[in-house]
Amino acid sequence: MNQSIETSFAPAPIGPYSQAIRNGNLLWVSGQIALDPETGQMVQQDIVAETHRVMKNLGEVLKAGDSGYDRIMKVTIFLLDMQDFAKVNEVYGSYLQAPYPARETVEVSRLPKDARVEISAVAFAG
Repeated sequence: MNQSIETSFAPAPIGPYSQAIRNGNLLWVSGQIALDPETGQMVQQDIVAETHRVMKNLGEVLKAGDSGYDRIMKVTIFLLDMQDFAKVNEVYGSYLQAPYPARETVEVSRLPKDARVEISAVAFAG
């Protein structure tokens, strides 16, 4: 049975979706962008600050779903500009340890709220 995961420590959904869905021991985390959960505003100083906010949001949803960075199995990173790959990769990697999750990174033409990076994940929970 699907269980919606919600936390006020990550941005509220901006559409008809859950922050995450848990079913058994699996957690599917919706794509996180750099919305500050306290202000509802985008963090847009630079791609490094934006990626840190995305990873913090992701971490809070994982925590709410009884999981964590170390339990992530699969990640998808969406980038507005592949030129940002190295900086995003460095920040992303600072939150994780080996063995690293499976991952793909794709360049897209646009993201919600004109974000430059969005990250979703699948993790073990419980």
